[in-house]
Amino acid sequence: MDTNETLRTFEETENGGPSYWIGVVSANHVQRGVGGGFAQMCHGKAAPLRRMQPGDWLVYYSPRMEIGEGEPLQAFTAIGRVMDDRVYEYAMSATFVPYRRNIEYVPCQEARIKGLLDRLSFTRGQRNWGYPFRTGHFGISREDFLIIAEAMHVAIPLLRG
Repeated sequence: MDTNETLRTFEETENGGPSYWIGVVSANHVQRGVGGGFAQMCHGKAAPLRRMQPGDWLVYYSPRMEIGEGEPLQAFTAIGRVMDDRVYEYAMSATFVPYRRNIEYVPCQEARIKGLLDRLSFTRGQRNWGYPFRTGHFGISREDFLIIAEAMHVAIPLLRG
């Protein structure tokens, strides 16, 4: 089965279908999350994680390799599915206890946004296309999700239940 066929056969959840989200996080932090099977964004805030439901999909967009002044990247860097209802605190230090959410990441390749700007509904025709990313977390359409997943060479498996 090729990637496009797999994407077309993606099974939606009982509630009318999953929601699709973008989280904005530096690439090195995305790698930590992928390695640990969790999502963490917006400086550890719980609210964006609570908006997502089990079965929803999360795509990470990384403006830079490292937070702050890191090397520019402007690419989608990871994609995964929300596993459960659990939003939990995780002590990274005595003074930083961010919230996390369990994510099942799927194999993918980095995809630069530059080649997708005219294809995505939230960037098409927008001179200031980066504006939505400033929120750190936002919803996208199924169509936009599929365009990004295809660019990332993701074969989304049929997930039941």
